[in-house]
Amino acid sequence: MTMRGIAVSAGIAFGQAKVLRTYESKLDYHLLPPSQLAREQQRLNRALKTLIKQSQACAAKLDPESDNYQLIEADLLLLEDEELLAELSDTIGKRQFSAALAVEHSFAKQAQAMQEADSPYLARRAEDVLSLGQRLIRTLLTGHCDNLSRLPENAIVLAKDITPAEFATLPLERVSALVLQTGGVTSHTAILARSAGIPTLMSCPWQTLEVTDGMTLAVDAINGELYVEPDETQISDLNAQKQQAEERKSALLALKGTVTQTKDGRSIPLLANVGCISEINHLADVGAEGVGLFRTEFLFMNNHELPDENRQYQLYCDALQLLDGKPLTIRSMDLGADKEVPALAMDSEENPALGLRGIRYTLAHPKLFSAQLRAILRAANHGPIRLMFPMVNQVEELEAVLALLEQCKQELVEAEKGFGELELGIVVETPAAVFNLASMLPLLDFVSIGTNDLTQYTMAADRANPLLIDQYPVLSPVIIRLIAQIIEQAKAAKVRVSMCGELASNPSATALLIGLGLEEFSVNLASLLEVKQALSRWSYPDCVELAHKALQISRIDALNQLLTHCHS
Repeated sequence: MTMRGIAVSAGIAFGQAKVLRTYESKLDYHLLPPSQLAREQQRLNRALKTLIKQSQACAAKLDPESDNYQLIEADLLLLEDEELLAELSDTIGKRQFSAALAVEHSFAKQAQAMQEADSPYLARRAEDVLSLGQRLIRTLLTGHCDNLSRLPENAIVLAKDITPAEFATLPLERVSALVLQTGGVTSHTAILARSAGIPTLMSCPWQTLEVTDGMTLAVDAINGELYVEPDETQISDLNAQKQQAEERKSALLALKGTVTQTKDGRSIPLLANVGCISEINHLADVGAEGVGLFRTEFLFMNNHELPDENRQYQLYCDALQLLDGKPLTIRSMDLGADKEVPALAMDSEENPALGLRGIRYTLAHPKLFSAQLRAILRAANHGPIRLMFPMVNQVEELEAVLALLEQCKQELVEAEKGFGELELGIVVETPAAVFNLASMLPLLDFVSIGTNDLTQYTMAADRANPLLIDQYPVLSPVIIRLIAQIIEQAKAAKVRVSMCGELASNPSATALLIGLGLEEFSVNLASLLEVKQALSRWSYPDCVELAHKALQISRIDALNQLLTHCHS
């Protein structure tokens, strides 16, 4: 038996089914007599202790800087929240609800408040809150919580959904693959699965196949197929595909220690995009030449308390120590739009993507921004730091940033704290930034092209909307022309130009970008070796010829056809 799904994390896996059943609410809604309420409160306390203990055990195995640790920490904060605990006790004592019913009521109320806050961050967190409530109810009703650490070896986990917080508790060394009924390529869990290298299918209705624990399964997360009790022919075909994939991976790993250059010897630095310290630890795994984008907003988004200047300073110093002389490119906090911070009271906006985001937000909150700038300036004493600012559209904005930076230097002098020199840049990610670039280049050491937002704002198409992906891809003729214009202006001003957007991580676009004159790539760690392989197959003159052809094209389909043909 087979079932199709969406392959969101590539790979082929074999293993035994482990079904995570969704708890179906069948609670008793009758009010309890007063004599039973004390017992219900005791049951609730025991269940809370059990779930907290398990969550703490999971967190203890993780790097405190990792996304997974932060997700578990968020659950623990909620389970220990005094207001929520008081509401649960009141619901049991005053409304005479059972403990399970009180949990369902209170967690649903909490999640609804998050969903109504008109905040993408809180809306995603609402799903985690509901899931946590269900896990607490299961613990109440069974006396224990799901012990995922006891998964069998080579488990293929099947579930309706797995929230990021639940993903964080999985013993990944025992998980061969994930198969979920819901979700898609851009979901947070899909991103986590790709980061962990776990073959994953989503939007796969596996429940219609009556899969039970222990069944033999095969997951083809290249072509999007789930096989239940596969036959010998299917196993043989999948093993052949898996062997090919492993050989390709081995070939890529062989490139790790080689010089990054085109076929005719032109050096092209490949740096990495990272969001936390733990990812910097993996730069050596793929031979990255430094960090081309450190997304510092995650330091704020994953914490319920804002990291102060000293905490940020220590973190940037830790990053420099790990890089051991390689460049660290820090993007100042890019808050707003879909990047909201629990510890900040961020106002709801009618259209947040066009609102107070990026440099607009930080200039509107100079105290918050200054703490980050001082921390970065101090850390620059200990290694090479490039600092770039997101969403700068006007020279006046850049001048305001530079004035604040000078003020921070003066404050450090008065406090008798040292600071180092920084290379300064901006992320070019709007048409306004492209057309105003000439006025800003004299103030800059480098620019980095952010193709994700550049595409969104140029095409007036929400890049997170799956309905628009086919019609408005990142790679389109107008975006290529804008990239060419950015590079031409930067080179004329003798300003270095890099790219940190998703297009830089696309191997099929590598030769084109080199031909357009791109001098440096900053890519996802998972894509770095593929990009390195792609650029090694082209000579620089051939790249230039390809770029010339691409710039003559006006249709998206024709451009895709050209690049697909050249990449194959």
